[in-house]
Formats: sequence, C-alpha cells, structure tokens
Amino acid sequence: MKQVDFDIDALRRELPPILTRAKASAATSGAYSTGTLANFDSKGAGIRRGTLGGKTVYLRDDFLRWLQDRITEPATGKIGRHS
Repeated sequence: MKQVDFDIDALRRELPPILTRAKASAATSGAYSTGTLANFDSKGAGIRRGTLGGKTVYLRDDFLRWLQDRITEPATGKIGRHS
C-alpha cells in the first residue's frame, strides 16, 4: 500500500508533548482504541512508551512517527469513504 501524506505538522502543533492512550486514540479519530493500543504495546508493536502517574504515556514525536508509518492509501487509490 502507498503511504498517504497528511499534515503531520498540524498534529504536532495540536497535540501535547506527552499523550495518554486515550489522547493517542482520540488523535487517530478512534481508528485505534485504547485497548488496541494496549494490545500493540503488549506485543511490542506499539509506540515507544513510558509511565507517568501510573498511566502509560507516549511522547508526541514517537506517536506521530508510529502513526505516519501506518497511514496508507486504500487499494482503490481513493481516500475517504465517498471518494
């Protein structure tokens, strides 16, 4: 699949420097739930993570790199449900 360009700089400006799983899930517009992110973490396929106040957290730039590596264009070559 071909990687899709998106405005990574806009996300970088909008997101805080440290994200909880809930914030990371919200940043994907729900494409990845908090449970899915936890499953990825447990399998070693997730975002580089740490803990803060007993919660799993991600650094913004690590999250954005991970996300950018996963955004791809559908096989139809069209982006969006009604394209």
